Amino acid sequence: MDLTLQQLKQYDGTNPSKPIYLAVKGRIFDVTTGKSLYGPGGDYAMFAGKDASRALAKMSKDEDDIVGSLHGLSDKEMGVLNDWEKKFEAKYPIVGCVAS
Repeated sequence: MDLTLQQLKQYDGTNPSKPIYLAVKGRIFDVTTGKSLYGPGGDYAMFAGKDASRALAKMSKDEDDIVGSLHGLSDKEMGVLNDWEKKFEAKYPIVGCVAS
């Protein structure tokens, strides 16, 4: 399944009848089983329904960083992002990709 960033926003946890999705490096993970973290009121709710790659790489919850752009990230930040990606792969199913 391919979703545009606009379509991905529908899966931010605010509609209980829809799963919660989060994208990392353009791949969409179903993080519904982690709704206590990614659902409304969760510590990482700001990432739900978005590509959180840059924010994860920078270990940031700043709204400006919650985008898919990897431009200008340091090698260290890319390493952090790759570690996050592995954690998501181990824990959550991949359901699609972000359409460009």
